[in-house]
Amino acid sequence: MDAGAFCSGFFYFYKMIRKICFLIFLFLSVAELHAQKNNLFRYDSDYPDSSVYSGRRIELRNKLPDNSVAIVFSAPVRNRSTDVDYRYHQNPDFYYLTGFTSSNSLLLIFKDNQSINGNFANEFLFIPARKKQKELWTGRMASVEDADEISGIKSIINACAFDTLFFDFEKFDKILFANLPVGMTDNKQDTCDLSDLVTSFKRKSQFPSPNGDSYILRKTLSGMREIKRESELVLLRKAISISCLGHIAMMKNLKPGMHEYEIQSVGEYVFRNKGAEDVGYPSICGGAENSCILHYETNRRELKNGDLILLDMGAEYHGYTADVTRTLPVGGKFSKEQKIIYNLVRQAQDSAFSMCKPGSEFHDPHKAAVSVIKKGLLDLGIIKDEKEFSQYFMHGTSHYLGLDVHDVGAFGALKAGNVITIEPGIYITADSPCDPKWWNIGIRIEDDVLITATGYENLSGACPSNAADIEMLMKSSSSAPELIR
Repeated sequence: MDAGAFCSGFFYFYKMIRKICFLIFLFLSVAELHAQKNNLFRYDSDYPDSSVYSGRRIELRNKLPDNSVAIVFSAPVRNRSTDVDYRYHQNPDFYYLTGFTSSNSLLLIFKDNQSINGNFANEFLFIPARKKQKELWTGRMASVEDADEISGIKSIINACAFDTLFFDFEKFDKILFANLPVGMTDNKQDTCDLSDLVTSFKRKSQFPSPNGDSYILRKTLSGMREIKRESELVLLRKAISISCLGHIAMMKNLKPGMHEYEIQSVGEYVFRNKGAEDVGYPSICGGAENSCILHYETNRRELKNGDLILLDMGAEYHGYTADVTRTLPVGGKFSKEQKIIYNLVRQAQDSAFSMCKPGSEFHDPHKAAVSVIKKGLLDLGIIKDEKEFSQYFMHGTSHYLGLDVHDVGAFGALKAGNVITIEPGIYITADSPCDPKWWNIGIRIEDDVLITATGYENLSGACPSNAADIEMLMKSSSSAPELIR
């Protein structure tokens, strides 16, 4: 080969390598910019992939009646006072189907493809347009690209177009909705907020239409949400794990002289420190007589040696909430009477656990817990007749858990994938017709349980619930909440 031919071949090869490197660099740069763009709207990287939400909508569509449309609205913005709103919380059904957390939006799912605004599809998402002035005050709004990437929906339309949209809802045999939003505030400066979207839908569908149905969609979505898939269990486990860390920190920090709100702040600090966006429900921190109030939320009482404190607190992570309760001796050691009642509740919980398996009826764990509590209260002389047990145990043992702390479900036979609580309790108020030595003892022990193919898994089992274990842990005190990194 002569020198000219060699040089020509070398430079051709060199140019090809440069072109390939440039293309690789360009691809990586675009990917990085794409990631940066998304991070402007959603910073966490552990949300489910859009295919999860697409799969749920396909499953729902397959269950819809022929010639039907399902409409799901986002949740209303709730006003706290004057120009201050509560932190926004999305409609769980809307979030379950889209992963989308923006307000003033609506989702249409059709059994068959339809034409809207020149788009031919079986699902359409209507979202508010981005407004720079609003973003200056409340943060970046989701773009069409954001909504597409989050939900997997390709047909995304400006919500303001819904009112002028020519679309005949009456041609469908079934117009399905679960619950239309209530308690909305109509922002007169926004002509296409949620209130306007609902008003437009009612007008277009001739609501209340004979074709309207509020039962089918609600039942179908409840059946779907009742079974937790792996993408949901990842988030539930995270919420529950964070909650357990918070409860353990409270055990290590609880001291006489603290107020209920001080120990509350320890748990909620850990929740936030570990990445929870919120609490799943208002924290219940009831000391002494307040431990006998089921949903006590004042949390202002000073705690004294000899008191019990009931801590019902759960973290919320990416929409999914935990629900964990522990009852602690403020001074670090249960009294004789407190320990007797505590161990009775633990025994009732163990009996309820034994019924946590596929095929058991939803209320079987409750029946098992009640049986133990009835006998225990009789043996202690606290009640004289089994029928009196409900004076001291007046709530159910279980509820479903997920996107709501009291999540939806069929309340039939337990199935693999159900996540339920097991939370027996005994509450003896100071005016109870029994020996006063039992007064002001309120105890609840609550764990979050996954029904598996062969039985159950206690998802909150990392948080001690045995009386001796709690007393031992409370001996190891610290001046600040324990942070496990």
